[in-house]
Amino acid sequence: MAAEARDHVDLAQRVSSTTVLPRPSSTRIFVVANQKGGVGKTTTTVNIAAGLASKGLRVLVIDLDPQGNASTALNIEHTEGTPGVYEALVDGTDLDELVRPCPDLPNLTVLPASIDLAGAEIELVSLVARETRLDKALQAYLAECAEAGDRIDYVLIDCPPSLGLLTVNAMVAGREVLIPIQCEYYALEGLGQLVRNIDLVRTHLNKSLEVTTILLTMYDARTRLSAGVADEVRSHFGPKVLKTAIPRSVRISEAPSYQQTVLTYDPSSSGALSYLEAAREIAQAAPAAGPTTNGRSL
Repeated sequence: MAAEARDHVDLAQRVSSTTVLPRPSSTRIFVVANQKGGVGKTTTTVNIAAGLASKGLRVLVIDLDPQGNASTALNIEHTEGTPGVYEALVDGTDLDELVRPCPDLPNLTVLPASIDLAGAEIELVSLVARETRLDKALQAYLAECAEAGDRIDYVLIDCPPSLGLLTVNAMVAGREVLIPIQCEYYALEGLGQLVRNIDLVRTHLNKSLEVTTILLTMYDARTRLSAGVADEVRSHFGPKVLKTAIPRSVRISEAPSYQQTVLTYDPSSSGALSYLEAAREIAQAAPAAGPTTNGRSL
């Protein structure tokens, strides 16, 4: 317990010392994907986004999961019939009509998902350029924001736990893939299929797509299993694995039920501090355009 307390204090000091994060030289678009359920995919999406936004970076979250859990955690309305990503994909509605500000984090905006998205996989099949519809809409929106002087620094796309057309749209729109991996038995199960699909998309649809970031989640320092899985993942993916591992945390689990991220629900908790540290690692790995103040480069 004493060691855990020291680690918590050290982490808090590192996070608090990072008052601003560097802006990337251009917008970084992350696809957060893992078709294996229960790995902390949506939790990672919203908390990394919150961590980046809390440090002055402008962030857009795209909720591509029909369950809309990312929208819920960010306190965004997404009941049936609420305009969102479905309208962008199927109807071709401009994103500037659909993106909503997150009420808890000034630098964070959200393209929400509603249950209407559940039928989009079938509807997309008959549409022209079905794999590139999100990319087209997103690039137009990013260009508008940049022209208005409000360039978005990070886009995080929360994928459904499947490898259908919604996930393909995300991979065509993205440039980097962030894969959360839980530190539990069978952690690497299914990853081979995910990597093969990423390779297929890169070969045929998006040559810029790369797996750049692996985040260990649900880490329990008390168990040999977590340590063993972490070692296995690090040996397999090398420097792509962030040094920070997200611990098992009651606060992380509780936060979505209050329509919050753990960073707003309990900012001093180990879960919040770990996600902030992971966000710092991600930001510092990018070519920088300079530090930020209130979302703008100096």
